[in-house]
Amino acid sequence: MKNRVIAVVGPTAAGKSDLGVALAQTLGGEVINADSMQLYRGMDIGTAKLRPEERGGVPHHLLDIWDVTQAANVADYQRLARAEIDRLHTEGRVPVLVGGSGLYVRAAIDALEFPGTDAAVRARLEAELDMRGSGALHARLAAVDPEAARAILPSNGRRIVRALEVVEITGRPFAANLPGPEGVYDTVQIGVDVPRPELDERIALRVDRMWDAGLVDEVRALEAVGLREGRTASRALGYQQVLAALAGECTEDEARATTVRATKRFARRQDSWFRRDPRVHWLTARGTELTDQALTLLQEAVTA
Repeated sequence: MKNRVIAVVGPTAAGKSDLGVALAQTLGGEVINADSMQLYRGMDIGTAKLRPEERGGVPHHLLDIWDVTQAANVADYQRLARAEIDRLHTEGRVPVLVGGSGLYVRAAIDALEFPGTDAAVRARLEAELDMRGSGALHARLAAVDPEAARAILPSNGRRIVRALEVVEITGRPFAANLPGPEGVYDTVQIGVDVPRPELDERIALRVDRMWDAGLVDEVRALEAVGLREGRTASRALGYQQVLAALAGECTEDEARATTVRATKRFARRQDSWFRRDPRVHWLTARGTELTDQALTLLQEAVTA
Protein backbone atom coordinates (compact mmCIF):
# COMPACT_ATOMS: atom_id res chain seq x y z
CA MET A 1 0.00 0.00 0.00
CA LYS A 2 3.01 2.33 -0.09
CA ASN A 3 2.34 5.52 -2.06
CA ARG A 4 -1.37 4.84 -1.93
CA VAL A 5 -4.07 6.52 0.13
CA ILE A 6 -6.85 4.62 1.89
CA ALA A 7 -10.04 6.63 2.40
CA VAL A 8 -12.66 5.30 4.83
CA VAL A 9 -15.94 7.10 4.12
CA GLY A 10 -19.67 6.86 4.76
CA PRO A 11 -22.38 8.32 6.98
CA THR A 12 -22.02 9.33 10.59
CA ALA A 13 -22.20 6.53 13.20
CA ALA A 14 -21.35 3.84 10.61
CA GLY A 15 -18.08 2.83 12.30
CA LYS A 16 -15.50 4.63 10.15
CA SER A 17 -13.21 5.68 12.99
CA ASP A 18 -12.72 2.17 14.37
CA LEU A 19 -12.09 0.74 10.91
CA GLY A 20 -9.55 3.46 10.19
CA VAL A 21 -7.64 2.60 13.34
CA ALA A 22 -7.71 -1.14 12.58
CA LEU A 23 -6.42 -0.60 9.03
CA ALA A 24 -3.69 1.77 10.16
CA GLN A 25 -2.55 -0.72 12.84
CA THR A 26 -2.38 -3.57 10.33
CA LEU A 27 -0.76 -1.68 7.47
CA GLY A 28 1.65 0.56 9.33
CA GLY A 29 -0.38 3.68 8.68
CA GLU A 30 -1.53 6.86 10.33
CA VAL A 31 -4.97 8.46 10.34
CA ILE A 32 -5.75 11.81 8.73
CA ASN A 33 -9.04 13.33 9.85
CA ALA A 34 -11.58 14.22 7.15
CA ASP A 35 -14.42 15.29 9.44
CA SER A 36 -14.81 19.05 9.18
CA MET A 37 -16.09 19.46 12.76
CA GLN A 38 -13.33 17.37 14.35
CA LEU A 39 -10.91 20.02 13.15
CA TYR A 40 -12.14 22.23 16.01
CA ARG A 41 -10.48 22.28 19.40
CA GLY A 42 -12.76 21.36 22.26
CA MET A 43 -15.51 19.91 20.07
CA ASP A 44 -14.96 16.37 21.29
CA ILE A 45 -18.15 14.80 22.62
CA GLY A 46 -20.52 16.14 19.99
CA THR A 47 -18.30 15.12 17.08
CA ALA A 48 -17.62 11.61 18.46
CA LYS A 49 -13.90 12.31 18.33
CA LEU A 50 -11.91 9.27 19.42
CA ARG A 51 -10.24 9.77 22.78
CA PRO A 52 -6.46 9.22 22.79
CA GLU A 53 -6.89 5.87 24.53
CA GLU A 54 -9.28 4.76 21.77
CA ARG A 55 -6.81 5.40 18.96
CA GLY A 56 -4.90 2.14 19.45
CA GLY A 57 -1.53 3.85 19.46
CA VAL A 58 -2.13 5.14 15.91
CA PRO A 59 -1.10 8.77 15.31
CA HIS A 60 -4.05 10.94 14.26
CA HIS A 61 -3.56 14.15 12.31
CA LEU A 62 -5.66 17.26 11.62
CA LEU A 63 -7.63 17.04 14.83
CA ASP A 64 -8.00 20.09 17.10
CA ILE A 65 -6.31 22.57 14.76
CA TRP A 66 -8.88 25.40 14.61
CA ASP A 67 -10.50 27.61 17.22
CA VAL A 68 -14.30 27.50 17.28
CA THR A 69 -14.41 31.12 16.14
CA GLN A 70 -12.66 30.28 12.86
CA ALA A 71 -14.78 29.72 9.77
CA ALA A 72 -14.12 26.41 8.03
CA ASN A 73 -12.12 26.72 4.83
CA VAL A 74 -11.88 23.65 2.63
CA ALA A 75 -9.01 25.15 0.62
CA ASP A 76 -6.95 25.42 3.82
CA TYR A 77 -7.88 21.85 4.70
CA GLN A 78 -6.81 20.67 1.25
CA ARG A 79 -3.36 22.18 1.71
CA LEU A 80 -2.93 20.68 5.18
CA ALA A 81 -4.24 17.22 4.24
CA ARG A 82 -2.03 16.91 1.19
CA ALA A 83 0.99 17.98 3.21
CA GLU A 84 0.26 15.16 5.68
CA ILE A 85 -0.28 12.63 2.87
CA ASP A 86 2.96 13.60 1.17
CA ARG A 87 4.88 13.46 4.46
CA LEU A 88 3.58 10.00 5.29
CA HIS A 89 4.44 8.74 1.80
CA THR A 90 7.96 10.08 2.22
CA GLU A 91 8.25 8.25 5.54
CA GLY A 92 6.94 5.00 4.06
CA ARG A 93 3.72 5.16 6.06
CA VAL A 94 0.19 4.57 4.74
CA PRO A 95 -2.17 7.56 4.95
CA VAL A 96 -5.64 6.49 6.12
CA LEU A 97 -8.09 9.30 5.47
CA VAL A 98 -11.15 8.92 7.70
CA GLY A 99 -14.30 11.01 7.71
CA GLY A 100 -17.75 11.72 6.39
CA SER A 101 -17.29 15.27 5.09
CA GLY A 102 -17.55 14.49 1.39
CA LEU A 103 -16.11 17.71 0.04
CA TYR A 104 -13.15 17.47 2.41
CA VAL A 105 -12.40 13.93 1.28
CA ARG A 106 -12.50 14.99 -2.35
CA ALA A 107 -10.40 18.07 -1.63
CA ALA A 108 -7.67 15.86 -0.21
CA ILE A 109 -7.54 13.23 -2.95
CA ASP A 110 -9.02 14.79 -6.11
CA ALA A 111 -8.02 17.54 -8.52
CA LEU A 112 -10.32 20.18 -7.09
CA GLU A 113 -9.55 23.88 -7.29
CA PHE A 114 -11.38 26.29 -5.03
CA PRO A 115 -12.17 29.82 -6.15
CA GLY A 116 -10.88 32.58 -3.94
CA THR A 117 -13.07 34.89 -1.93
CA ASP A 118 -14.09 38.51 -2.39
CA ALA A 119 -14.40 40.26 0.96
CA ALA A 120 -16.88 42.84 -0.33
CA VAL A 121 -19.12 40.27 -2.01
CA ARG A 122 -18.99 38.00 1.04
CA ALA A 123 -19.80 40.85 3.44
CA ARG A 124 -22.76 41.97 1.32
CA LEU A 125 -24.18 38.45 1.11
CA GLU A 126 -23.70 37.83 4.82
CA ALA A 127 -25.46 41.10 5.64
CA GLU A 128 -28.32 40.04 3.40
CA LEU A 129 -28.39 36.65 5.13
CA ASP A 130 -28.73 38.36 8.51
CA MET A 131 -31.44 40.66 7.21
CA ARG A 132 -33.55 38.35 5.01
CA GLY A 133 -32.71 34.86 6.27
CA SER A 134 -31.34 31.78 4.58
CA GLY A 135 -34.63 30.88 2.86
CA ALA A 136 -34.59 34.00 0.69
CA LEU A 137 -30.99 33.47 -0.34
CA HIS A 138 -31.65 29.81 -1.06
CA ALA A 139 -34.46 30.84 -3.41
CA ARG A 140 -32.03 33.10 -5.26
CA LEU A 141 -29.50 30.28 -5.47
CA ALA A 142 -32.17 27.99 -6.90
CA ALA A 143 -32.75 30.53 -9.67
CA VAL A 144 -29.08 30.92 -10.66
CA ASP A 145 -27.72 27.46 -9.81
CA PRO A 146 -30.45 24.82 -9.35
CA GLU A 147 -27.97 21.96 -8.89
CA ALA A 148 -26.22 23.71 -6.02
CA ALA A 149 -29.57 24.59 -4.45
CA ARG A 150 -30.61 20.94 -4.50
CA ALA A 151 -27.39 19.95 -2.73
CA ILE A 152 -27.53 22.64 -0.02
CA LEU A 153 -30.18 22.75 2.68
CA PRO A 154 -32.26 25.96 2.79
CA SER A 155 -31.21 26.35 6.44
CA ASN A 156 -27.46 26.25 5.72
CA GLY A 157 -26.84 29.96 5.35
CA ARG A 158 -23.05 29.66 5.34
CA ARG A 159 -22.94 27.30 2.37
CA ILE A 160 -25.62 29.27 0.51
CA VAL A 161 -23.55 32.44 0.88
CA ARG A 162 -20.45 30.66 -0.37
CA ALA A 163 -22.26 29.24 -3.39
CA LEU A 164 -23.68 32.64 -4.33
CA GLU A 165 -20.26 34.21 -3.84
CA VAL A 166 -18.64 31.69 -6.20
CA VAL A 167 -21.34 32.23 -8.81
CA GLU A 168 -20.84 35.99 -8.62
CA ILE A 169 -17.04 35.84 -8.68
CA THR A 170 -16.62 33.23 -11.41
CA GLY A 171 -19.77 33.72 -13.46
CA ARG A 172 -20.21 29.94 -13.39
CA PRO A 173 -22.42 27.64 -11.35
CA PHE A 174 -21.00 26.55 -8.04
CA ALA A 175 -21.09 22.91 -9.16
CA ALA A 176 -18.90 23.74 -12.14
CA ASN A 177 -16.00 24.08 -9.72
CA LEU A 178 -16.45 20.43 -8.72
CA PRO A 179 -15.31 18.49 -11.79
CA GLY A 180 -15.70 14.77 -12.25
CA PRO A 181 -13.50 12.46 -10.17
CA GLU A 182 -9.87 12.88 -11.14
CA GLY A 183 -7.54 11.66 -8.43
CA VAL A 184 -4.20 13.18 -7.54
CA TYR A 185 -3.29 10.08 -5.51
CA ASP A 186 -3.72 6.36 -6.06
CA THR A 187 -6.60 5.99 -3.63
CA VAL A 188 -8.75 3.09 -2.50
CA GLN A 189 -12.04 4.35 -1.08
CA ILE A 190 -13.87 2.08 1.34
CA GLY A 191 -17.48 2.91 2.17
CA VAL A 192 -18.93 1.59 5.42
CA ASP A 193 -22.49 0.55 4.61
CA VAL A 194 -25.05 0.19 7.42
CA PRO A 195 -28.75 -0.55 6.71
CA ARG A 196 -30.90 2.50 7.34
CA PRO A 197 -32.93 1.14 10.31
CA GLU A 198 -29.75 0.04 12.09
CA LEU A 199 -28.02 3.34 11.35
CA ASP A 200 -30.98 5.29 12.72
CA GLU A 201 -30.77 3.25 15.93
CA ARG A 202 -27.04 3.89 16.19
CA ILE A 203 -27.57 7.61 15.75
CA ALA A 204 -30.21 7.79 18.48
CA LEU A 205 -27.99 5.80 20.83
CA ARG A 206 -24.98 7.96 20.02
CA VAL A 207 -26.87 11.17 20.78
CA ASP A 208 -28.04 9.73 24.12
CA ARG A 209 -24.46 8.83 24.97
CA MET A 210 -23.25 12.30 24.02
CA TRP A 211 -25.74 13.87 26.40
CA ASP A 212 -24.78 11.43 29.15
CA ALA A 213 -21.08 12.17 28.53
CA GLY A 214 -21.59 15.89 29.13
CA LEU A 215 -22.32 17.49 25.78
CA VAL A 216 -24.26 20.34 27.41
CA ASP A 217 -21.31 21.21 29.65
CA GLU A 218 -18.96 21.00 26.66
CA VAL A 219 -21.11 23.45 24.70
CA ARG A 220 -21.41 25.76 27.69
CA ALA A 221 -17.60 25.86 28.03
CA LEU A 222 -17.15 26.50 24.30
CA GLU A 223 -19.77 29.23 24.37
CA ALA A 224 -17.54 31.06 26.83
CA VAL A 225 -14.71 31.11 24.27
CA GLY A 226 -16.77 32.23 21.30
CA LEU A 227 -18.68 29.21 19.96
CA ARG A 228 -21.89 31.16 19.45
CA GLU A 229 -20.04 33.65 17.22
CA GLY A 230 -18.33 30.95 15.16
CA ARG A 231 -20.08 30.85 11.78
CA THR A 232 -19.19 27.21 11.15
CA ALA A 233 -18.72 25.57 14.54
CA SER A 234 -21.96 26.99 15.96
CA ARG A 235 -23.90 25.17 13.21
CA ALA A 236 -22.49 21.75 14.04
CA LEU A 237 -25.00 19.03 14.86
CA GLY A 238 -25.69 18.91 18.56
CA TYR A 239 -23.89 22.17 19.25
CA GLN A 240 -26.46 24.27 17.42
CA GLN A 241 -29.28 22.55 19.28
CA VAL A 242 -27.65 22.87 22.72
CA LEU A 243 -26.90 26.54 22.07
CA ALA A 244 -30.60 27.02 21.38
CA ALA A 245 -31.45 25.33 24.68
CA LEU A 246 -28.94 27.45 26.59
CA ALA A 247 -30.52 30.55 25.04
CA GLY A 248 -33.94 29.43 26.30
CA GLU A 249 -35.28 28.81 22.81
CA CYS A 250 -36.18 25.17 23.63
CA THR A 251 -35.78 22.62 26.39
CA GLU A 252 -32.84 20.23 26.63
CA ASP A 253 -35.13 17.32 25.80
CA GLU A 254 -36.31 19.15 22.69
CA ALA A 255 -32.71 19.89 21.74
CA ARG A 256 -31.81 16.24 22.10
CA ALA A 257 -34.75 15.09 19.97
CA THR A 258 -33.96 17.70 17.31
CA THR A 259 -30.34 16.58 17.24
CA VAL A 260 -31.41 12.98 16.56
CA ARG A 261 -33.70 14.02 13.71
CA ALA A 262 -31.16 16.38 12.17
CA THR A 263 -28.39 13.79 12.40
CA LYS A 264 -30.52 11.17 10.63
CA ARG A 265 -31.20 13.64 7.80
CA PHE A 266 -27.50 14.49 7.63
CA ALA A 267 -26.54 10.82 7.44
CA ARG A 268 -28.85 10.39 4.45
CA ARG A 269 -27.18 13.31 2.67
CA GLN A 270 -23.73 11.89 3.42
CA ASP A 271 -24.75 8.51 2.04
CA SER A 272 -26.15 10.10 -1.13
CA TRP A 273 -22.93 12.08 -1.65
CA PHE A 274 -20.65 9.06 -1.47
CA ARG A 275 -23.03 6.82 -3.44
CA ARG A 276 -22.59 9.14 -6.42
CA ASP A 277 -18.88 8.28 -6.56
CA PRO A 278 -18.41 4.98 -8.42
CA ARG A 279 -14.91 4.61 -6.98
CA VAL A 280 -16.23 3.85 -3.47
CA HIS A 281 -16.24 0.14 -2.57
CA TRP A 282 -19.07 -0.51 -0.13
CA LEU A 283 -18.68 -3.08 2.66
CA THR A 284 -21.48 -4.26 4.90
CA ALA A 285 -19.75 -6.48 7.48
CA ARG A 286 -19.32 -5.56 11.15
CA GLY A 287 -16.44 -5.63 13.63
CA THR A 288 -13.46 -7.78 12.77
CA GLU A 289 -15.23 -9.10 9.69
CA LEU A 290 -15.40 -5.55 8.33
CA THR A 291 -11.65 -5.16 8.85
CA ASP A 292 -11.01 -8.50 7.14
CA GLN A 293 -13.17 -7.53 4.18
CA ALA A 294 -11.39 -4.20 3.89
CA LEU A 295 -7.95 -5.84 3.99
CA THR A 296 -9.04 -8.30 1.29
CA LEU A 297 -10.24 -5.42 -0.86
CA LEU A 298 -6.96 -3.58 -0.41
CA GLN A 299 -4.96 -6.70 -1.31
CA GLU A 300 -6.99 -7.06 -4.48
CA ALA A 301 -6.31 -3.42 -5.30
CA VAL A 302 -2.57 -3.95 -4.91
CA THR A 303 -2.52 -6.99 -7.19
CA ALA A 304 -4.94 -5.64 -9.79
